[in-house]
Amino acid sequence: MQVWPGEAYPLGATYDGAGTNFAVFSEAADRIELCLLHDDGSETAVELRESDAFVRHAYLPGIMPGQRYGFRAHGRYDPGHGQRVNSAKLLLDPYARAISGAVEWGEEVYGYRFGEPDKRNDLDSAPHTMTSVVVNPYFDWGDDRPPRTEYHHTVLYEAHVKGLTMQHPELPEELRGTYAALAHPAIIEHLTKLGVTALELMPVHQFVNDHRLVDMGLNNYWGYNTIGFFAPHNAYASWGDRGQQVLEFKSAVRALHEAGIEVILDVVYNHTAEGNHLGPTLSFRGLDNASYYRLAEDQRYYTDTTGTGNSLLMRSPHVLQLIMDSLRYWVTEMHVDGFRFDLAATLARQFHEVDRLSSFFDLVQQDPVVSQVKLIAEPWDVGEGGYQVGNFPPLWTEWNGKYRDTVRDMWRGEPRTLAEFASRLTGSSDLYQDDGRRPLASINFVTCHDGFTLNDLVSYNNKHNQANGEDNRDGESHNRSWNCGVEGESDDESILALRARQRRNYVATLMLSQGVPMLSHGDEFARTQEGNNNGYCQDSELCWVPWPEEGGELLEFTRAMVWLRRDHPVFRRRRFFHGRPVQGTHDELSDIAWFTPEGGEMTERDWGSATARALSVFLNGNAISEPGPRGERIADDSFLLMFNASPQALEFVVPVDHGRQWQVIVDTALPEGVAPGTGAKVEAGDRLTLVDRSMTVLQRPA
Repeated sequence: MQVWPGEAYPLGATYDGAGTNFAVFSEAADRIELCLLHDDGSETAVELRESDAFVRHAYLPGIMPGQRYGFRAHGRYDPGHGQRVNSAKLLLDPYARAISGAVEWGEEVYGYRFGEPDKRNDLDSAPHTMTSVVVNPYFDWGDDRPPRTEYHHTVLYEAHVKGLTMQHPELPEELRGTYAALAHPAIIEHLTKLGVTALELMPVHQFVNDHRLVDMGLNNYWGYNTIGFFAPHNAYASWGDRGQQVLEFKSAVRALHEAGIEVILDVVYNHTAEGNHLGPTLSFRGLDNASYYRLAEDQRYYTDTTGTGNSLLMRSPHVLQLIMDSLRYWVTEMHVDGFRFDLAATLARQFHEVDRLSSFFDLVQQDPVVSQVKLIAEPWDVGEGGYQVGNFPPLWTEWNGKYRDTVRDMWRGEPRTLAEFASRLTGSSDLYQDDGRRPLASINFVTCHDGFTLNDLVSYNNKHNQANGEDNRDGESHNRSWNCGVEGESDDESILALRARQRRNYVATLMLSQGVPMLSHGDEFARTQEGNNNGYCQDSELCWVPWPEEGGELLEFTRAMVWLRRDHPVFRRRRFFHGRPVQGTHDELSDIAWFTPEGGEMTERDWGSATARALSVFLNGNAISEPGPRGERIADDSFLLMFNASPQALEFVVPVDHGRQWQVIVDTALPEGVAPGTGAKVEAGDRLTLVDRSMTVLQRPA
C-alpha cells in the first residue's frame, strides 16, 4: 500500500477523487495508527508518521468512499493524571463525516477493567464498536438556495426524524423514520399547509444508545448523546450507513428547501457520549482526554455542568476548532439554515462561570459563515448560575423559558401573573431590549420535546414516567400544568370541552405573541405521551406522532392561527411597542393599550391584583414603527385580544375610544374557534361574555 505524507488540514478523512487524506489531532499520544477495516473483520494498520502541531496525517492513494476506518492511539494510560490513551481501543475519527454500525456493549469498549477503574483494559474493542467511513463529498445540489426566511416571518416546528414520520400512513414502510421520509410529499404538504417555515430537527448528529438504557431494553430516543459532530445519525438512513446517510440527508434538505422550509439542527456541543470516568472509550477520551474534556482537580474525574457525566473544555483551541469546523461543515456542505444549541450556557463556561464574552461567542460573531445563519440558544445548563435567559449576546435568539412558564401560569389561573404575561405577550422587552435585541430574539414556546405535550399539559397535574425505569424520579416535577379536574383520560364531556378550550388558548396565545413561535410536533393533533414528561428513552408509539385519518378541529384551528399571524404584521413586529402614538403615522392612538374587562385602562393597582386573571390588549395596526424592506410604511388592521383565565364567565366591554366597529375572528370557546370572516360584529361599548378560561380576538379593518 502506498502511503504519502499528506496534509495536516483539513482534519478528518478527505476524499479528492483519487485517494483520501487522513489527519487527526492528539497531543497525548506517542504515536497513532490509521486502521483500515475490512468486511471479513481484519484490519490494515498504517502508522501516521507525519506530524504538524500534534496533527498526524497521511495520504493514501486509491482509498475510496465507503472505506471504514478508525484510529489506535499509543501512549500513557494514567487516569490519575488525566491520561487515558489505550491502543486496544479502536477510536472514531472526531471529524468522521459518516459512521457505520453501533456499539455492542461489553467490557471490550471500556478503557478499564470492570471493578478496577484505574487498571488498563487490553481487550480489543474493534469488533464491538462503531467505525468511521470515508465519504464522497460530491452531490448535485442543483439550484438549491437557502430560503433565508427572516425571523419575523418564521414559524418553527420542532420535530424528531423518526417520531414525526414513523406512523404516517402515506409513507412506504421502508422510508418511515428516516431522512428520506422528511422529503416525502406527504410530510412536506403537512408542514406547508400548517404554515411552518423552519423544521427544527432534534439531534441528527451521530449519537450512541447508552449502555444502561440498552440493558433495560430501552433506547436513547431523543439523541442528546453525540459522538460524531460531522456525521448524520446512521439509524435514520434508509439507504445504508457507508456514506449513504450523507446523501440521504442532503436530499432531504434539498427537498425541504424547494418547499421554502428551512432546516435547523438541534446540536449538542456541550458534552459527548463517552460519559463520566466510568464511561466507554470511543473517540475523544482515547485520543486526548485532557484536551477535549473539562477535568476536575482530581483528574480521574470530570467537571459536569450538563448532567451527562462530562463537559467539553471550552477554553481548548482544539475543542473550539472542532465546534466551529462542524458548524461550518453543516452550513456549507449540508446546506442547513441554522442551529439550536442544547444547554448553551455550558458553551459560555470558558472557565467556571457563564461568561457572555467567552471565546466561543467571539468566534461565532466573527465567523463569516456561522454568524449569518439562525443561532438559537437553549440558555441554561445544570451548573451553578446556569439559567441565562435574556443574557446571550445580540447575535443570538433564545428559547424563552420564561415565556413558557408565564403563559402556562396565566392559563392555569395562577395569581399575580398579568404583568409578566403582558411582557411575554409583547416580546419580553425586559429580557432583550437593554442589549439592543428586538422581540424576535424571543423564541416563544409552550411545549417542546422536553416535558408534557400540549394535550398532556391540560390532562395531568403530575408526571407519569414509570415506563422509564427510574421509579418516576426522572423528569421535571413542577410542570405548571393543570388536569382540568381529572388526572389523565376522562370521558366527562365538560372536562373534555375545557381541555380542548385550553389547548386552543395556548395555540392562540402563542401565535399572537410578539417574537418567534415554535410548535412541538404532533401538538396540532393533540398527541399524548400518557403523562410521561421525559420521553428521552421511549422509542415507541408512546412518543411517535399518531397521524389521524382526518386532521381534526385542533389542526384546523392551529392552521388558522398560524396563517392569521402570517397575514398580519401587527403580530410579528420587528421593534418593541412604544406605549404611545407613533410619529409619522397620523394616528393619535397609542400603538398598544391595556384594558380591564370593564373597558377602563389598566392601572398599577390592576396589574398587581392577586385575583385579576383577565384583561384586554389593543394592538394598533396603524402605528407600526418599523418600515418595510423598501422603506415603505407598514399598515395593518387593528386587533383587540381579550383574555379570560378566570374560572368563571366574565363580561368584557369593548373600549369606546379605539374603534367603532369590530368583528369577532377568534373565539376559543367554540370547537372550531370561529372561521375568519364569519364572526359576529360588535360596536364600541358593547359587552361580550367570555366563558371561563377562553380568549376572543376582535379585528378592525385598517
